[in-house]
Amino acid sequence: MDIVILAVVIAVVVLGALGGLVVGSRRKKQLPPPPPAAPDITAPPAEPHVGDEAETPRDEPRRTIEEVDLPDGSAPAAVEEPPVVEELPPAGIEVPEPTTGRLVRLRARLSRSQNALGKGLLTLLSREHLDDDTWEEIEDTLLTADVGVMPTQELVDSLRERVKVLGTRTPQELRGLLREELLKLVGTDLDRTVRTEPEDRKPGIVMVVGVNGTGKTTTTGKLARVLVADGNTVVLGAADTFRAAAADQLQTWGERVGAHTVRGPEAGDPASVAFDAVKEGKELGSDVVLIDTAGRLHTKTGLMDELGKVKRVVEKHAPLDEVLLVLDATTGQNGLVQARVFAEVVDITGIVLTKLDGTAKGGIVIAVQRELGVPVKLIGLGEGPDDLAPFEPEAFVDALIGE
Repeated sequence: MDIVILAVVIAVVVLGALGGLVVGSRRKKQLPPPPPAAPDITAPPAEPHVGDEAETPRDEPRRTIEEVDLPDGSAPAAVEEPPVVEELPPAGIEVPEPTTGRLVRLRARLSRSQNALGKGLLTLLSREHLDDDTWEEIEDTLLTADVGVMPTQELVDSLRERVKVLGTRTPQELRGLLREELLKLVGTDLDRTVRTEPEDRKPGIVMVVGVNGTGKTTTTGKLARVLVADGNTVVLGAADTFRAAAADQLQTWGERVGAHTVRGPEAGDPASVAFDAVKEGKELGSDVVLIDTAGRLHTKTGLMDELGKVKRVVEKHAPLDEVLLVLDATTGQNGLVQARVFAEVVDITGIVLTKLDGTAKGGIVIAVQRELGVPVKLIGLGEGPDDLAPFEPEAFVDALIGE
């Protein structure tokens, strides 16, 4: 009996083992194939972190100063210059046109308005036969242009002699001949500098004189613009206390370029205003003091004596560096009479010719210089604020005879 029970247990164990083997073989057959290996992908660089998320700094190798290659000094490193900031003028202050640019524009205007004289002379000189009648016409042309009697005679005599020697007369030869003779009369060796920079003191003192209606106050204002454009500081003295609104006019010119104006009461003492202007110019350390005097009638002895008083009072401070006589270029011979009287009262050192545009009477330059023995230093060619420029003989003559 025991043997039978033992046989049954062994049989059950054997059957259980065989069943486990069968189930295991079936599971092995149903398992899926292993997934393919994933490709290697480079991860993007990590974004930098700040604050609590920041990584702990890693120790990296550092180089000492002995290990770093420094420049040997042969090629210094370029240093970027800071940008230059231009200093702008205060609000309401104008920047006058530089003298160079003004001269270019005025030459063109002078050429358009003055070359009638030169064209007339060249036309006469180009005639096939230069008889006495032709030379008389040349004389008349020069006299009409206010060259003056003596300068005209000198020019005609010299032209006749040179044309006779020259023989052939091409237009280019005639133009060169006329240019040389006119330059002799105008004068290229005269000192035409407006003296505003005395060596031993400061400021330079300039007095402007002239007859009513010549544009004297306007010329003073324009001259202030020329001086400011050249880098000078200017004080204006409104010593014309007789003409209504003259001081207001001059002050307006000064305010436009930042020049200080000294003025007195209407109908006050002009010599006192001139004295105060020079005094303030010294106190302010200005470069130039411009004194605008009242327009004088050259036939009125009392007024001319007053002008002499202004000059004497100013010279209690320092000598005058310039006395500029303003003449209207259209007045012709009458302007020469005015010039003679002014020269007797104050020592004229230079001439300013205004209203030289729109007229063929450019010969007044020659006549007034011959009459006074002083040079034309400035010319005015229009109503614009910058239509005043230094006088250049070569440019003037070229404009007279045309290019």
